[in-house]
Amino acid sequence: MFRNNSHPLTPFVYISPNNCGPDSIGRGYQSGNTRKLAFTSLIDNPTLKINPSKVLGFAGDTSYAFLLFNDCITGRGYSIKLPYAPNGSVSILGSAINNLDPKFSVADGLMAYSDRGNILVEDMTTGEEAMMTFGQIVEIDYDKIHDFVDSVNISRDRIWARVKLGKEWKELEKKVVFK
Repeated sequence: MFRNNSHPLTPFVYISPNNCGPDSIGRGYQSGNTRKLAFTSLIDNPTLKINPSKVLGFAGDTSYAFLLFNDCITGRGYSIKLPYAPNGSVSILGSAINNLDPKFSVADGLMAYSDRGNILVEDMTTGEEAMMTFGQIVEIDYDKIHDFVDSVNISRDRIWARVKLGKEWKELEKKVVFK
């Protein structure tokens, strides 16, 4: 369970495991109700396996929370942004880049992903974003991410990646400012 103890309502978020797979996702406030969702209502992948000790979470203020994890079988990274409000929309990415992969380094508080042409980064606290382009579309198979994106190092002021462009590996780097 991930909590924001610095907020007076102590928002939290968690994944409940069942037989090495994700069963449900819950979020709420220390003094209020917990909202739960069946995991399969978000990601319909019956073979997805997670290690509960290898989940990253961020309980924001009273608007949203993030859960970041990788499939234990393929290594594919996932990001789920969950609203606390009942009328908010859930955002799910199956192209997350996170520290749970030993070849990826992402600064604390940042959520990164690829859209096949860029690496996009969001500051989970502020919602501000930064981006580095590959300069072309890369047909990434996210279940085999290291065939396309070998490694990354993402900080609050720089994005660096080793990416396969065509048949060659290239190192790309960009100084960034979050906006």
